[in-house]
Amino acid sequence: MDKGNEYYDRFLQGDKDALGQLVSVYNQRLILFLFGLVQDWETAQDLAADTFCYLLVKKPSFREEAKFKTWLFRIAKNKAIDFLRKQRRYPEISVDGAEFDLPHFDLPEMRLEKEETNRKLYAALQTLPQNYRSVLTLLYFEDMSYKQAAQVLKKSVKQIKNDAYRARQALR
Repeated sequence: MDKGNEYYDRFLQGDKDALGQLVSVYNQRLILFLFGLVQDWETAQDLAADTFCYLLVKKPSFREEAKFKTWLFRIAKNKAIDFLRKQRRYPEISVDGAEFDLPHFDLPEMRLEKEETNRKLYAALQTLPQNYRSVLTLLYFEDMSYKQAAQVLKKSVKQIKNDAYRARQALR
């Protein structure tokens, strides 16, 4: 069950620990989602931190039109889009030969095998177009419904279903 709404309400009422609980619940997920958009771990981590800073400073109201998780991921996606727009205007010089390397998480042994499978899957996802990566990440790694993914990506449910089908076919 998504307790994000409860934590956020407590944070808005002045409970400082509630924001920490939000970060602990959603930070890793946001970073993985943002990585699929920006293709850089440090940038994804910075954008996730920016998303939580936005909640801390602006304290936007959550109208409960969707789940809290969907709302939070939409904020993060908008932050990533803003970053990518700035990158296009002011491109950085990239280092040739830089290799993609997933960070190593210290996880219990039971979760290690799942993480290895996820790493392989993330590597396979990197071969897909960005819109397919986003759809699959939201549907399978974030356990969002088609409707929630459609809200985050600002597409129709039918477009999400089509993209998910095409992405699965491309992965095969």
